[in-house]
Amino acid sequence: MNLARALAARDDAGRPIRVGLVGAGKFGTMILAQLRLMPGVQLCVLADLDAGRARRAAVSAGWSADAFALARDANTANDTARAGRVALVESGEVAAACEIDVLIEATGHEEAGALHAYRALERGVHVVMVTVEADVVVGPLLHAHARKHGAVYSMAYGDQPAIICELVDWARTCGFEVVAAGKGTKFAPVYRRSTPDTAFGYYGFTPEQIATGGFNPKMFNSFLDGTKSAIEMVAVANATGLDVAEEGLTFAPASVNDLATLMRPRSEGGILPRAGIADVVSCVREDESFVENHLRWGVYVTFTSESAYAQRCFGEYGMSTDQSGRYTALWRPYHLIGLEIGVSVASVALRGEPTGAPFAGHRAEVVCATRRAMRAGEIIDGEGGYAVYGTSVPAARARERRLVPMGLAHGLRLQRDVEADHPIGEADVTFDESSFLWKLRREQDALVAAAV
Repeated sequence: MNLARALAARDDAGRPIRVGLVGAGKFGTMILAQLRLMPGVQLCVLADLDAGRARRAAVSAGWSADAFALARDANTANDTARAGRVALVESGEVAAACEIDVLIEATGHEEAGALHAYRALERGVHVVMVTVEADVVVGPLLHAHARKHGAVYSMAYGDQPAIICELVDWARTCGFEVVAAGKGTKFAPVYRRSTPDTAFGYYGFTPEQIATGGFNPKMFNSFLDGTKSAIEMVAVANATGLDVAEEGLTFAPASVNDLATLMRPRSEGGILPRAGIADVVSCVREDESFVENHLRWGVYVTFTSESAYAQRCFGEYGMSTDQSGRYTALWRPYHLIGLEIGVSVASVALRGEPTGAPFAGHRAEVVCATRRAMRAGEIIDGEGGYAVYGTSVPAARARERRLVPMGLAHGLRLQRDVEADHPIGEADVTFDESSFLWKLRREQDALVAAAV
């Protein structure tokens, strides 16, 4: 509750938190919009493969084009920042090498995200990882790497996983038992077959809207087909110690008033296998009709208490409960994504505390299955593409069956024919041994195996 005061003190002292941002897409642009307005924070370097796009994104977010100057390397970038301007570079590794306190990784690309985070952390620079796709592949390793070098590795506040972690932490701090936690989304079973060609139609976007730009069909398809939900719930599980169910996410159609009834164990009349599950509810039914009072943009936690007195208080204070009154839910209907990133920046730099991190280790995994029947020799095009969709499973099951993590699936070549909905295993594909992400994943797997 004191972050704003602490930022103001840094501003008064002329010692702003020095920030580097990698990635100027939609999420990055939202971050830019608020970094400009935060007291006690200085954006020192902005990195993007397309410097022109990055400058345009910054201008659209309220910055002056003159605030940015091209820099060829870290030394030039540091000189630019000391002169009071923002260095514009075309390499995330250059940004990670600059004189900064916090690196925000927002490329959305697993390989790049892991590399940039690793390079920054080994220099003792805190990392706020927006690229949750990388976190679910090697987050536990990056977290350990951060601690080794006296840095903090953190989820990005404003994105749903970090806000879910906050709700879980709130409930546990108060002494409640967390029964379930998760988010809302739009999902129907038919979306599993969606491709980048059909995603926009399911969202109802018009050609005029799409023509305005900024619409990434693979990204939208990943949200639609359930892959992004699996990624986010695995991040939550690894951070909080909650589990993902063996059978995957339910995507149960639910209003906010249904949460306390549905998101509880089956033995108590709910739909979950047991207490302590990360799960996702849908704003639409199987026929794609909308549920009233849904949670499409929000997050939730369901909880109970062993205290009969506390349970009575749930109802007395107007909370939505199940019929017994023993289970209740708290939810946040919206999240502002990159506009809220300042909480993470301030928390890691001023408190040395992440807004969510994989403290629980490798507890869950995002694996992939074929969207359609595929032939030997075909290439898997990764998250949100034409070939596969992602599902969440317990990490032990993924290890036992040697299933391929979704984050490592891009560009893999099939070694044999497979049917639709076939879980992709290591024996089905050939890996790119030159991948830095794959190298880190092997290191993480070795650490996990040694600990088991």
